[in-house]
Amino acid sequence: MATYKLADFDAVLAIARRGSFRAAALDVGMSTSALSSAVSKLEAQLGVRLFNRTTRSVSLTGAGQRFVDQVSPALKDIHHALDTVRSQQETPTGILRINTFATAGREILAPLVLEYLRRFPGVQIDLVTEGNLVDIVADGFDFGVRSQTLVPSDMIAIPLGPARRYAVVATPAYFEGQEPPQVPSDLLAHACIRTRLPNGALFRWQFEAEGQPVQVDVEGPITLDEASLARMAVLDGIGIGFFMEADVRDDIEAGRLVRVLDAWTPPLAPLCLYYPSRRNPPAAFKVFVDLARELTRSSRER
Repeated sequence: MATYKLADFDAVLAIARRGSFRAAALDVGMSTSALSSAVSKLEAQLGVRLFNRTTRSVSLTGAGQRFVDQVSPALKDIHHALDTVRSQQETPTGILRINTFATAGREILAPLVLEYLRRFPGVQIDLVTEGNLVDIVADGFDFGVRSQTLVPSDMIAIPLGPARRYAVVATPAYFEGQEPPQVPSDLLAHACIRTRLPNGALFRWQFEAEGQPVQVDVEGPITLDEASLARMAVLDGIGIGFFMEADVRDDIEAGRLVRVLDAWTPPLAPLCLYYPSRRNPPAAFKVFVDLARELTRSSRER
């Protein structure tokens, strides 16, 4: 009688969900080659092909779709049973998967993630900062971190710290010999560092005047898709940049960058850790939530 591994079934569901061996391998914590080998072995055991593979795409065969449809509910029950047992553990262990975007990842890394790992070294954390807003349940994540306005209504949300702000900055040298912008439209006369969103669209700089939103399509010599690269360009004196305040706070305090249009950048909604309701979460999950709430309380007391 053939022996089947639960991890192989999880791998098949991950590939079906993601439509890609590479993305699924990241989800299940395997290399792409190991994942492909595991699926091939399972197909040999079952005597059927589960996936149609080409160099461009991966899709379920008819047998594969029936397999996924029938196995998926059973796997959900099995994992629920495992969670129930793990919830009785006193020592947190296992892997927690968190989905967020790069700027939020930098904001929560030290105060939440690294502090958690210091307290609970038996847990591993997989922090994914791909930028796209995903269904954390369908994509196999334990938690998501997003602006409060983007948290799905059926999720439990914990605010992480105070409200955030944007910051418009440049080097002191950049403004030598030219007037800093006084209103957002003045930016059109300046070199600005443009940024591209994960969906490919150019980010429009966002301001607010008397409660009304104002957006500006800036122009500039370079377009980048990562805040750390944009910061490098601004520090080099190429032009003006638009950032989350947390990304450039140290530069402002050290005098490397100066802030402009401050009155036009009011507070934004705070970041939130969010997650679905779980009846018997494992110990690692519970203490992560507890730490997030602890940090929220301490930030309010400052």
